Amino acid sequence: MSEHPADRRRFKRIAFDARTELSQGEFTWSVKLVDLSFKGVLIERPDSWQGNPQQDFLIDIHLSEDVDITMDAKLAHDDHDQLGFACLHISLESIERLRRLIELNLADEVELERELGALIEI
Repeated sequence: MSEHPADRRRFKRIAFDARTELSQGEFTWSVKLVDLSFKGVLIERPDSWQGNPQQDFLIDIHLSEDVDITMDAKLAHDDHDQLGFACLHISLESIERLRRLIELNLADEVELERELGALIEI
């Protein structure tokens, strides 16, 4: 029996709606956030998409007026009108905010610790 890729996923995705911007060089796109995890984000592909998959991107998720999660990311996949990005770098401040967001959505301390452990293994 073959295993579906989603069954192998080590990081729980959290559906979340927040104002999100994707940028690369001189381009900036306002995008719809589909979900996020410790490993990256999934967004809807913007209509004016001109991103270069060979270069890194900056993703800025606005949680409130003065609180953001910001990460450097690479394009991992582009399909079904969605773009999946893998996190390359995230500041300690942003990872703490992401951790708290995931913690609130998982509502399971054991699951959160398992995911953090998996993140450290990478």
